[in-house]
Amino acid sequence: MNVEVTPLPGIGVRKEFSSASSRRRVGVIDHKDGTLDLIVSKPDNPDATEQIPLSAQEASTLANLLGAPQLVAQLQQEHRDLDGITTRQLPIRTGSPYAGRMLGETQLRTRTKASIVAVVRAGQALPSPGPEFLFTAGDVAIVVGTAEGLTAAAVILTDG
Repeated sequence: MNVEVTPLPGIGVRKEFSSASSRRRVGVIDHKDGTLDLIVSKPDNPDATEQIPLSAQEASTLANLLGAPQLVAQLQQEHRDLDGITTRQLPIRTGSPYAGRMLGETQLRTRTKASIVAVVRAGQALPSPGPEFLFTAGDVAIVVGTAEGLTAAAVILTDG
């Protein structure tokens, strides 16, 4: 997919792509001050753009909504021929005992036989996090294992 990047002097950068399914252009304006606007326009009239300002938290939430399901779908496709192996996305919520703590402290693999293969943070996939990886509230852990292991992993990341 082709992403067009357009400098906006004094404002920031406009990044967008054409969506074949909706016949619209979708993207963001990345402002110099760090704010983001979600934008949607018609291909034949880019000046008639609907612009939605997003706070940093809203942008992060949207990125996780878009990023994690795509990564999970890819992993599920790759594991489709392996009986008993499943992939799930498990959020690290604000109240999680592991928000602000290292992955190694969870002892997840030892306790559940499930593995965290990636973490999605602000829409960016961080593959193969090591034991020193520091979780942040809002992260989404991508976990691979048996159904039982994934259920146990969800309890650990939620309750400790």
